[in-house]
Amino acid sequence: MAIVYRGERFAGYNKPKRTPKHPKKSHAVLAKEGDKIRLIRFGQQGVRGAGKNPKTKKDKARKKSYYARHNAQGKPTSKLSAKYWSHKVKW
Repeated sequence: MAIVYRGERFAGYNKPKRTPKHPKKSHAVLAKEGDKIRLIRFGQQGVRGAGKNPKTKKDKARKKSYYARHNAQGKPTSKLSAKYWSHKVKW
């Protein structure tokens, strides 16, 4: 079930996709929470996250710095925020 929203095709709601041709953002998702639907773009183009289980000291330090910089002690609560999707997909 493909959804077309503002000229972009999505596999479904809350399913992020890469956007390699977007000039600034690396990912997009058509987020749905209750009856609200919003197009969320997140992630800096050309930069990779450390992943869920970073292996090197450098990646562990990058992840720690990212969370400190973005005030990310707890999990973001709303699916309608770029912070939620960035944490889920990239970090």
